[in-house]
Amino acid sequence: MKLPRRKFLHLALGAAALPAVPSITRAQTYPSRPARIVVPFAAGGSTDIIARLIGQWLSERLGQQFVIENRPGAGSNIGTEVVVNAPPDGYILLLVGASSAINATLYEKLNFNFLRDITPVAGVITIPFIMAVNSSVPAKTVSEFIAYANAKVNFASGGNGTAGHLSGELLKMMAGVNMVHVPYRGEGPALTDMLGGQVQVMFGTMPATIEYIRVGKLRPLAVTSARRSELLPDIPTVNDFVSGYEASAVQGLGAPRNTSAEIIDTLNKEINAALADPNMKARIADFGGTVLAGSPADFGKLIAEETEKWGKVVKFSGAKPE
Repeated sequence: MKLPRRKFLHLALGAAALPAVPSITRAQTYPSRPARIVVPFAAGGSTDIIARLIGQWLSERLGQQFVIENRPGAGSNIGTEVVVNAPPDGYILLLVGASSAINATLYEKLNFNFLRDITPVAGVITIPFIMAVNSSVPAKTVSEFIAYANAKVNFASGGNGTAGHLSGELLKMMAGVNMVHVPYRGEGPALTDMLGGQVQVMFGTMPATIEYIRVGKLRPLAVTSARRSELLPDIPTVNDFVSGYEASAVQGLGAPRNTSAEIIDTLNKEINAALADPNMKARIADFGGTVLAGSPADFGKLIAEETEKWGKVVKFSGAKPE
């Protein structure tokens, strides 16, 4: 997801504005040199900014630079493979996203097994999508939309196998909605055609769609999280109409398999400290997201559950990578 320049600058400057935190003197030697956080997407998206927020925090807390390295390509598989093949010493880490769970089924052949080859470190954020329609669609609720969609309805996404695509497919699977998927090369072009009326519905990321909703260019029907969003408290959830529906973009940090428990524990404690910090919470709130604090085991369990869920949706939809 590419953020509008104004939004990107606001969030990036917000990262720089986080208060300096005194470095903590530790008995262990880690980290004794700079580390890298590999972001498997291009700079400027929400995943990139989350990595920079966490990287800055870890740099200040641990006394070594945590440098962000963008390695986009193949739906995040290129960057993931870099980390899978890295030494398990804590100096090359991965910003884990929704694609990590989706790609396990979406791609018929990968050079790694994500659940086996990446050790969970910590969750950071879970971000809901917004189910929004073009103003020409008469439906005002999800139930009305499901009835309306008995006629042909096109739903847009930023590409085959993206979380926005599979969020729509999940609704089709659970509610029997008649929608035809129209993939685009990125969320920006999809939103352009949404605004123009060429497609009728989209499961858009919060940062990319919320301004269009606030100015009335798109009509929100629901958020896809299990609970309402603090940014849009008056908007119901899809779950209010389709029991059990939930779709969110989960992000966190992972490390190569066999990374020591001591290193994982150090990183986990510092990330959880970040998620408890009011300034960090404010930055995360700008995404409409919820902090995802917890243990490495908690994050690993969530990723496994997401992998299983999206695997079922991929098989149902027949989605293939572009």
